[in-house]
Amino acid sequence: MSEFDLEITLREITKENWRDIVRLKVAPHQEQFVASNAASIAEAHFNPEVAWFRAIYAGDVPVGFLMLEDNVAQQEYFLWRFMIAEQYQGRGYGRKALELFFAHVKTRPGADAVETSCVPAKGGPSPFYEKMGFVYTGTEEENGELCMRREL
Repeated sequence: MSEFDLEITLREITKENWRDIVRLKVAPHQEQFVASNAASIAEAHFNPEVAWFRAIYAGDVPVGFLMLEDNVAQQEYFLWRFMIAEQYQGRGYGRKALELFFAHVKTRPGADAVETSCVPAKGGPSPFYEKMGFVYTGTEEENGELCMRREL
């Protein structure tokens, strides 16, 4: 089995694996585009009513992190954080993880789309998100990020 055939899973972050997840880093030139996993996990714990977050595993190896803003009250769903560690990028793990993420969001009440936002800069995640079906909405967030939406 090659590394490209490893099963991708989304797993809960626990007291046993949180250190492994916090150690995952994007490439230095990507750091401006996503908060650290430590900051994301802390933010999730301070927003338990809407934060759904998971470690991304390839086989038994942690390779990334994602977080959903799961706003059931307003039936709005937002890809709040997403990262694949530098050494694991380009292997299809991100695509497979987002497919699992989309499948999860589809199970949420009234979910017909998921949104995200990103900095429109060279080296940013925009091209990847576009390949995954996100399109720009024309809306800008207060921090200069552009909003994107993907129908489910």
